[in-house]
Amino acid sequence: METPIQSFFMKDDGEVPNHPDLPVIVYKGVFKDGPGGIESAFNRHGWTGSWSGGVYDYHHYHSNTHEVLGVRSGSATVLVGGDAGERLELAQGDVLVLPAGTAHKKLESSPDFEIVGAYPGGGTPNMRERNPTDRAQSIAEIRSVPVPDKDPVFGDEGPLRHKWVK
Repeated sequence: METPIQSFFMKDDGEVPNHPDLPVIVYKGVFKDGPGGIESAFNRHGWTGSWSGGVYDYHHYHSNTHEVLGVRSGSATVLVGGDAGERLELAQGDVLVLPAGTAHKKLESSPDFEIVGAYPGGGTPNMRERNPTDRAQSIAEIRSVPVPDKDPVFGDEGPLRHKWVK
C-alpha cells in the first residue's frame, strides 16, 4: 500500500508570506512501522541539524530554510499558512514538509506529542512571526532558499523532487 501524499499551496495572507512557488507536502503514515527511523531517514537524505520536541503554539515561520517535521509520538492539530490556512491532523508516523516562509502553529496535541525536525543541509532556522517590519526582507529571503537535492523521506525518488520545482 502506498503512502498517501497530500500537497497544497498557501497564499500570502498579508501577515505571513508563506512560499510563493512551493507547496506544503504531507506524508500520512509514512513511518507506519514505527517512528524510530524518522531522524535517521532525514539525516541520510541530507536534512540534518535535527532536534526533537513540539511545535510552538503561535504562528511562526523560517524565511531562510525549509523544514521537515516527523511525528515521533502522539498526535496534534497544526494550523499551517496563517489564520485562514489549513488545519492538519497529524499522528505518529506522519511527516510534514514546510517550504521556507510557511507559517505553522500547534492548536492542540496529545500529552505525548513529539516531533523530529530537520533542515536541508543542516541550516539554522531564523524565527519570524507576524510582523510587518520583517515581511519585506523575509519575502526576498524566501525566494532565495534553494530547492533541496533530496526528499527528506525518500531521497532521490521522493514526491518532493516532483512537486518542488521552481
